[in-house]
Amino acid sequence: MAVSFGDSSHHRTSSATHSYVTESTVEVQRHLSDIGSKGTSPFKMRKAKRIRFLCNGDRFYKGVVMAVAPERYRSFDSLLTDLTRAFSTNNNLPSGVRTVYTMEGNKVSDLDELEDGKLYVCSGYGEQFKKVDYVSCSNGANSYSRVKPARSLTKLPTSNYNNQGSYNSNSSNQSKSLPRPRIIILIRSGLKPRRVLRLLLNKRNAPSFEHALSTITDAVKLDTGAVRKIYNSKGTQLSQLEDFFQEDDIFFVYGSERINADDFELDFEELKAIQAQKKGLRRPVTELKNGTHCFDETGKKVPKLPNTTRQMKTNGLKKSETMHAIPNKVLSRYSIGQVIGEGNFAVVRRCSDKLKNVDYALKIIDKSKVAGKEHMFDNEVSILRSVNHTNIIRLVSEHDTPTELYLVMELVTGGDLFDAITKRVKFTEPDAQIMTHDLASALAYLHDNSILHRDIKPENLLVEMKGDHVRLLKVGDFGLAQRVTGPLFTVCGTPTYVAPEILTEVGYGLKIDVWAAGVILYILLCGFPPFVSSTNDQEELFDDILNGQYGFPAPYWNDVSDCAKDLISHMLQPNPDLRFSAEDVLDHPWLENI
Repeated sequence: MAVSFGDSSHHRTSSATHSYVTESTVEVQRHLSDIGSKGTSPFKMRKAKRIRFLCNGDRFYKGVVMAVAPERYRSFDSLLTDLTRAFSTNNNLPSGVRTVYTMEGNKVSDLDELEDGKLYVCSGYGEQFKKVDYVSCSNGANSYSRVKPARSLTKLPTSNYNNQGSYNSNSSNQSKSLPRPRIIILIRSGLKPRRVLRLLLNKRNAPSFEHALSTITDAVKLDTGAVRKIYNSKGTQLSQLEDFFQEDDIFFVYGSERINADDFELDFEELKAIQAQKKGLRRPVTELKNGTHCFDETGKKVPKLPNTTRQMKTNGLKKSETMHAIPNKVLSRYSIGQVIGEGNFAVVRRCSDKLKNVDYALKIIDKSKVAGKEHMFDNEVSILRSVNHTNIIRLVSEHDTPTELYLVMELVTGGDLFDAITKRVKFTEPDAQIMTHDLASALAYLHDNSILHRDIKPENLLVEMKGDHVRLLKVGDFGLAQRVTGPLFTVCGTPTYVAPEILTEVGYGLKIDVWAAGVILYILLCGFPPFVSSTNDQEELFDDILNGQYGFPAPYWNDVSDCAKDLISHMLQPNPDLRFSAEDVLDHPWLENI
């Protein structure tokens, strides 16, 4: 199977990892000085409306209560801004609050349309109203099926906003701890042998116990309907979210059916199924694959890096070869320097802004080499214009001509990660932690915006160094990037880093980037890739990837922590449903101190 390659020249362009609050009450900052003043404000005598705002389609989220007063909000847009801050911890509204609906699904567009003591539903950009049972879906629903109207502004409870008007993340109503991503084993109620399946729980599908029950309901599909009772292997019923994250990882799932005393005794077929679920696909740690090592000039056995997919760098090109083609509008603004990178379709030169005296990278794309693929670079520029993240290369400006496209990019002076690996062979865990965190942070931001990179590899990752240590990593080269609205089927990427679902051509999504990041983390810690072919045979390599065959062989992994190995195992999970997302990676204990 042939795999196409993206342009591997380097240089292209902070996301906060959203948490979820199961219940929070947000009250708006009171302006007591306004209330006590004797000014002539037309709003002076009008009281605040105390309103609970729910989340569109989320029948478990209990919402936020806000006091809507004329002194606070002079326009409906200002209310939407405050609602966006209040819902900033809700992962179901990543783009913020853009629309407010009544409980009947009618759109609200003016402050005067809001009624005191009523409930309203907030939605994101382009979302239609989702009719679910908002007011009777969880315990204590009667406590918020209506909101007690506020008598006056001075009677409002203390605000969770600080003096600067930003939300206090240390509010006592906010969840103090979030579930870490974890794969659990579920045993579905029924006749023995019962069905055994695995499920990845994380803070997005299980931010509360009720959410966890709903997620498990969708996964196990009980004949009796919703999951109502869950027991651990000792027969103890779970009653809170934390119970899923204890030592036990096997759980028995029930609906309304009765529990029998022998339900917690596993028969032979069930034990086999659980062992199969728990059995890792990795090879024994003592087994070293052929092809992972080579010999240096002294005859010493050293880790073998995967072959680079880019052209070898040159010290520069003759001026007659490229300089004559650069348009005057570029030359008048920038001083053009030496070549710092080359790809299949482009060359990257160092340049300097004559006005700002700032160095940049100038990527020059030869359109004659991309005939029929012009849409790739239109797409690349479109994505680069739309992103803004510390760990993504920034597009400064663009200049288009009939024969070339010139992209002025942020310059990262440390070079690409492939060169850094070549020099270091492998990295310490602290350096690898920084790079993995930065990469996962960039991917979480991209994926949150439905952008799939599709070519994560060391050549497309740029690093800034501080002495001998990595200070920062940035993602570049968005030549194969794609906005995702559904499964993709185009086979593309770089063989060493390609995920199994790309090869099987069953459709893939955002998690292929996480697989590639897992391969890179593996290389960072030992110096060679997890999947190799001793004869450089692509089909053999793909068989290895599809079988999930890799290990942590001694002595190369002896000094690497079990925590790092655990993260790699979850990133290189062949089943994309069980593979960590980028945000799951950020939540892993190995990165908690970064």
